[in-house]
Amino acid sequence: MLTFFLVSGGSLWLLAEFVLSLLEKMQTQEILRMLRLPELGDLGQFFRSLSATTLDSGGARRSVISGGPELLTHYYDDARTMYQVFRRGLSISGNGPCLGFRKPNQPYQWLSYQEVADRAEFLGSGLLQHNCKASTDQFIGVFAQNRPEWIIAELACYTYSMVVVPLYDTLGPGVIRYIINTADISTVIVDKAWKAGLLLEHVEKKETPGLKLIILMEPFEEALQERGKKCGVLLKSMQAVEDCGQENHRAPVPPRPDDLSIVCFTSGTTGDPKGAMLTHGNVVADFSGFLKVTESQWAPTCADVHFSYLPLAHMFERMVQSVVYCHGGRVGFFQGDIRLLSDDMKALCPTIFPVVPRLLNRMYDKIFSQANTPVKRWLLEFAAKRKQAEVRSGIIRNDSIWDELFFNKIQASLGGCVRMIVTGAAPVSPAVLGFLRAALGCQVYEGYGQTECTAGCTFTTPGDWTSGHVGAPLPCNHIKLVDVEELNYWTSKGEGEICVRGPNVFKGYLKDPKNTHEALDSDGWLHTGDIGRWLPEGTLKIIDRKKHIFKLAQGEYIAPEKIENIYTRSEPVAQVYVHGDSLKAFLVGIVVPDPEVMPCWAQKRGIEGTYAQLCTNKELKKAILDDMVRLGKESGLHSFEQVKAIHIHSEMFSVHNGLLTPTLKAKRPELRGYFKKQIEELYTISI
Repeated sequence: MLTFFLVSGGSLWLLAEFVLSLLEKMQTQEILRMLRLPELGDLGQFFRSLSATTLDSGGARRSVISGGPELLTHYYDDARTMYQVFRRGLSISGNGPCLGFRKPNQPYQWLSYQEVADRAEFLGSGLLQHNCKASTDQFIGVFAQNRPEWIIAELACYTYSMVVVPLYDTLGPGVIRYIINTADISTVIVDKAWKAGLLLEHVEKKETPGLKLIILMEPFEEALQERGKKCGVLLKSMQAVEDCGQENHRAPVPPRPDDLSIVCFTSGTTGDPKGAMLTHGNVVADFSGFLKVTESQWAPTCADVHFSYLPLAHMFERMVQSVVYCHGGRVGFFQGDIRLLSDDMKALCPTIFPVVPRLLNRMYDKIFSQANTPVKRWLLEFAAKRKQAEVRSGIIRNDSIWDELFFNKIQASLGGCVRMIVTGAAPVSPAVLGFLRAALGCQVYEGYGQTECTAGCTFTTPGDWTSGHVGAPLPCNHIKLVDVEELNYWTSKGEGEICVRGPNVFKGYLKDPKNTHEALDSDGWLHTGDIGRWLPEGTLKIIDRKKHIFKLAQGEYIAPEKIENIYTRSEPVAQVYVHGDSLKAFLVGIVVPDPEVMPCWAQKRGIEGTYAQLCTNKELKKAILDDMVRLGKESGLHSFEQVKAIHIHSEMFSVHNGLLTPTLKAKRPELRGYFKKQIEELYTISI
């Protein structure tokens, strides 16, 4: 019977039931001998030894949790579009609280599900009265920070089959202009008056001639309205548009699962951003996969509370929120100031807390910074080890003696009610993840994905609380690896580029057939550009990036070659290697000065010495770093794209020493390995 389960890829949970039934008749060690396994200390380790995936023909892997060959498209029959998802929440919540907000030092105030649904219908009807169409051809821009009005605007679009296009100011004004024109956006809903002013600047310069209507969530001065009139743009308050819609109410025009729901523009590290087109079915399939994986350990209810502070312009936050709305739960928004997160959480007491690794790293660093003596640190580490042992055996709790002595204060800083943490956007250090799983006393899941597969395509399997991987495929998609010859990654060794196929994979990039063709092959496989390795348990480990584009710990994409091209324009610099680590929040660099130019450049700054002496001079190193950063600023690099520390290396990268290809391109894996010690030192001295 056991052989049948492993070969067919049947349910892991059926296998668990089989083993447990045998326990009634035999001693544990008899079972282990029968299965030809070594003696194990606990059944948790036994289940972790089983593969979390099953292999299909063609080399693709799928989750064993799905229980069959068909990929999951939805979890509930009455929730196949984002409109239906909210209506389901409205129904089962009994018109309970839905969207929460707060003012400084005040408790949260709540809009009910019915209030949100009504306002969405009024706003949608108002949009129709202002020349918008109830159609998937109608794109509506939303340019705002997380707040209830963002969700009301989104739901208004879904109620009348319109498409949401998020805008965010970190993209820069030029990118916002590009998105408005590419998506033919005539209407943008904004929160602040200064954002409306920014949009008007583009119209005044005749850069966005199609923009005709700006709707503001907050009050604005009449002068701004007059400015809009002069360039042919109507400015109206969101309340006025809702009032208009209430007077001219239109029946909802619900979308279908295959209809477009959102165009999410990626940040575009090299060139213009790309608008990923996601359908209602894409989003529903993705969060349904999440529900299926976690159903044995966690069931969302109307009592769940989600804390919203991660940008709604990104799919990770929006996917988690969709789960909450589908079950009639509440979403409370932060005040808008990241420094007040802890205060907001204490007031909200969330049960669901999505995070990015940078925040987890800060929590970890803060906890250990407070253990400011060797004895306190030893005690903290000892307590963590005791709880980590419990986690490894499947016990997750917050009422142990170690919690009372060490961890209850940490849990209280998050509101004291968190029962699930989901982390994504970048990998988490195994040490940090392992410690926080113990300290926070709740389930901590890690996922991997990208906008093009809605949010996630792999996820932690409940019961497997090990670190150093991103989990197994979600039940809504297959994953396969393909050879990457130029980087020497081969599927025969269990390594290659990660490819994803399933109902959560996007439909392509808006008006961009070239990039769409590069991302999606003829068989519907999304080529992520990430390099992965299958681990023995069937989990996936991210080991490299095909095009040398990677994420920092805060989730920002970095294109190092673009940065290197800027830095090599520095007069004393001959070569530079920019290094980033998805577990770190900043970049470092290895710089080779020009032997002919650098000595003279240094002399002008009063720094004397031979080339070899100058390469070890700290004053010169600072001068070179300052010049590189200056060039970076002039070239428009963001602060996270600038190196924070450099090491000066006196020998040129070359074909002879194996650091350049025959065509004189940098061999990045070799450079990373060659300068491993120096890179580690740069991160150590820069903390």
